[in-house]
Amino acid sequence: MSSTEDNQLRAIHADLDAASGVEPASALPHLRAAADRLTRLIDESMAQAVLTGRASLRSAGAGAGLSENAVGPRLARTLALGAYANEDGRVTAAGVQRARYDHESGTARTGAASEPLRFKPRRTT
Repeated sequence: MSSTEDNQLRAIHADLDAASGVEPASALPHLRAAADRLTRLIDESMAQAVLTGRASLRSAGAGAGLSENAVGPRLARTLALGAYANEDGRVTAAGVQRARYDHESGTARTGAASEPLRFKPRRTT
């Protein structure tokens, strides 16, 4: 694991420790933060596995407990593969193939990782 991944794991552990032994309502923000960090770590790990050729889109998804259809949008939110997403916001096999070529030739594109969509309640005034 890289130092970035190690830092993410330490942050996840800190969030879980903060949630331990407190009232459920107080634990919720810490648990949400841990879940968000873990989701980002899973997505980036899938992207690296696919980019290096150690996993296909299908096997990366299966390893993470996801359906094949859920992998493309999640990879589109990563730093490693976000720049290779199509107009539908998905990384496809063609995008992975291009990303691998660019990675091997040293011309890999990078994109900003994006956050997953979250429910935002309407405000009533």
